[in-house]
Amino acid sequence: MAKRKPEDDLDTETTFANMNVEGFRWYDPHKKPKNEKTKKQKVSKKEYRAMVKGAFLAMFPFIVGAVIIMGILFLLCWVWLGS
Repeated sequence: MAKRKPEDDLDTETTFANMNVEGFRWYDPHKKPKNEKTKKQKVSKKEYRAMVKGAFLAMFPFIVGAVIIMGILFLLCWVWLGS
């Protein structure tokens, strides 16, 4: 008799979160995750400034949009309540 190939090719080995959680019966305090980086990476000042600049550039359109919308709302309230 031939072996049956499972119909479902679901990957049950891949985890997206560390399942070694205190309180579970399989908790092992000495076990460390395979891909956890324990060492802090050193970042130069130039790299840090580039990261901060990138963060501000990513937030800039939202901040400008919020300021414009608040200005329009302020003007509408001023016209409505001022007359």
